[in-house]
Amino acid sequence: MAALTGLMFILNSCGAYFNQPFQQTPSRVGEFSKSTQGLLDLPEAADRVEVAVYNFSDQTGQYKPVENGSTFSTAVTQGATTILIKALEDSGYFLPIERENLSNLSTERSIIRNTKQEYIKNLNPNEPPLPPLLYAGLLLEGGIISYDTNIVTGGIGARYFGIGGATKYRQDRITIYLRAVSTSNGEILKTVYVSKTILSQSLDASYFRFVKFQRLLEAETGITRNEPLQIAVKDAIEKAVHDLIIEGIEDRFWSTKAGKETNKELVENYVKEKEEEESIELYNRVLKKRTAKSILSVSGGASLFDGDYTEKQPGYLARLEYQQKITNNLGFGLTGSVFKLDSGKQFSDMFSDASLNAYFNILPDDDLSPYIYAGGGVVYNIENSTEQKTDTFLKMQYGAGLKYYLSQRLGLKLFAEHNISFSDQLDSMVNGKRNDFYYNFGLGLDYYFNF
Repeated sequence: MAALTGLMFILNSCGAYFNQPFQQTPSRVGEFSKSTQGLLDLPEAADRVEVAVYNFSDQTGQYKPVENGSTFSTAVTQGATTILIKALEDSGYFLPIERENLSNLSTERSIIRNTKQEYIKNLNPNEPPLPPLLYAGLLLEGGIISYDTNIVTGGIGARYFGIGGATKYRQDRITIYLRAVSTSNGEILKTVYVSKTILSQSLDASYFRFVKFQRLLEAETGITRNEPLQIAVKDAIEKAVHDLIIEGIEDRFWSTKAGKETNKELVENYVKEKEEEESIELYNRVLKKRTAKSILSVSGGASLFDGDYTEKQPGYLARLEYQQKITNNLGFGLTGSVFKLDSGKQFSDMFSDASLNAYFNILPDDDLSPYIYAGGGVVYNIENSTEQKTDTFLKMQYGAGLKYYLSQRLGLKLFAEHNISFSDQLDSMVNGKRNDFYYNFGLGLDYYFNF
């Protein structure tokens, strides 16, 4: 798994490696973020809403990290208000009104008004007066409230005989809140919360080796790619504006020009997307709420005996199991199995066992969930029950497995189990101080239900 992850990372970084800049480039139109197209593709609005943004600022108070010394450069752009106004304009649902530099606007209007008054007085009494300023029905407030660094770091590397390579990555996270406030009564109509991760990657390779006596060959290459923080802020703000528009349509604050059917489709798609995103935790784990408390399982597999005979051959295993959840992580289960323990020509018998286990699910809300269990039970020799005095033995067992949920009702599981008997007579032979034990390996199908 680690090797596959490293390979994918290396291939992804090669795009940057083979597109290295070797000359200056001219200015260009600003790049789209991942959310820009979704904002531009919104249906046309029925009416544009006048909106004012006084200040949408960096509220983190963080300075840019450096390896040595200190810096007074901020970690987050201070131009978030400008980015927000651009997103509002691009959406087509809002008519932004200048409020960030209102004093400049007021000063200029005073100059115009004084000039017009002089013009009217001396030259043209019919000169129209300066029109009034637009006023906003909606205020947008909020800001960048969090910038978390190194929420995930990692990498992979190897070196052999002076030849080596390594990849590293780091993930940061920015969070914004955007709220809409009614200017008529000060009511907060909507609050939107959006987060965006910021990825940094590096790829390095080196060669270090003596090729001849006192002749050392050393070579290094590498590339580092950092996601621009400004693009990440732009992405988060555009996503917040998009979500604010859809939630406003849902609550009938505004509407699309196409009408109810388009409104309904937009809201349904948004609700579905929101449910999927809310089921994903910080580290991209998809969580699903599972309501079933009971599990019926059928499994098949192999058994491997480790007794007093040196020869060991796999036998088959069939198992029926019932589990009951106590909490989301804990549960207990009853297991009945039929299996064959085989030591070749020396020993081969059929057995059955019954076990009671306690289970601990490590990631119960993930689609792929490892689990561990332990308990005790009895094992019974089916074939030789009439030939030997002792045919029932006490035992204990522990094991681990991996579950994969196909749906809310069905799942697959893979498990491995170690069974330790409290007797040395499972193979009808007593030899040495160690009791007999055996392993079970299986693949099963789970059915989840409630009584």
